[in-house]
Amino acid sequence: MRDYFCGWYFKCQSDKQTVAVIPAIHTTKGKCSCSIQLIAEEGAWSVELPYNRFDKSRRCFSIRAAENCFGREGFRLCLNTENCSAAGSVRFGAFSPIRYDIMGPFRLVPFLECRHAVLSMKHTVTGELRINGVTYSFTNGIGYIEGDRGRSFPKEYAWTQCAFEDGALMLSVAEIPMGAFRFTGVIGIIHWRGKEYRLATYLGAKAVRIQNGEIIISQGDMLFSMKLIEKHSVPLRAPVNGSMCRTIHESACCSASYCFRKNAQTLFSFETARASFEYEYLR
Repeated sequence: MRDYFCGWYFKCQSDKQTVAVIPAIHTTKGKCSCSIQLIAEEGAWSVELPYNRFDKSRRCFSIRAAENCFGREGFRLCLNTENCSAAGSVRFGAFSPIRYDIMGPFRLVPFLECRHAVLSMKHTVTGELRINGVTYSFTNGIGYIEGDRGRSFPKEYAWTQCAFEDGALMLSVAEIPMGAFRFTGVIGIIHWRGKEYRLATYLGAKAVRIQNGEIIISQGDMLFSMKLIEKHSVPLRAPVNGSMCRTIHESACCSASYCFRKNAQTLFSFETARASFEYEYLR
C-alpha cells in the first residue's frame, strides 16, 4: 500500500469569527489512520479517529469520520476527547464552483507529490459550532471548500484564500519537484463580479516575487499581488510521505492585502482582516 494522504478543508466565516475543519485520511508504511483538525483564532486541535470508522462515497461528495459527517449540504461535528470537545452543525448554500480542474493538464501528470482541488469558492454558511466551550455562530456566513491529496505537502509553499463583497480568491505557489528538476508552480482563481480569472503555470503564470510574506504573480496582461501584513498563525499537522508528522502554520483569519490588475487597470485593491494565509517559504 503506497504512502498517501487525502484531506478536505472546510472554512466557515462570519463577520467576527472563523473556523476551519479538516477531515483527512493518511497511509504510511502500510498503516492507515484518520483525523480531524480544527482551526480557529483561539487555537488549533487535532483528533485521531479509528480508520475503520471512515467512509467516503464514490458517487457523491459525502464523508463520514466516526460520528462526524461532511457533504455538499453542510457538516456535523461530534468530537469529545481530553483535549478537544466539538459539537454542532452548519448548512451550506449553493456552491460557487470553478470552471474546470484547478490542476489543468497537470492532473494527467503521474507521481506529483500533491494535487489540489477547489470545490466551492464561496457559499453561504448557517449554523452553530461549539469548540472547547466557545460558540461560533454563522448566520448567512461565508464558506470555502478545497481539497488536497498525494504523498506530501510541498517543502516550500504559500497559500491564501479570501472572500470579499464582490467575489473571492485563492492562490497557491509552491516549489514542485519533477524528477531531477524543480520549478515554482502557480495555481489561482479569482471570482470577481461574475467573472472567473485563472492564474496558473500551465497558462504562463510566473512568480515575480516571493519574499517576506509578499507574492507577485504575472500572467500575460494580468498582475496579482498579495501580502501578509499581520499573521495570527497556529500550528497544524501536515503530511510527509503520508505521515502527519510535519508542523506548518496557518493564519485562518489575519490581515493581508490584495491587488489585481488587468490591461494596466486595477480591478481591485484592498486590505482585509479576514484573510487566510499559510507562508512556508524560508525567504
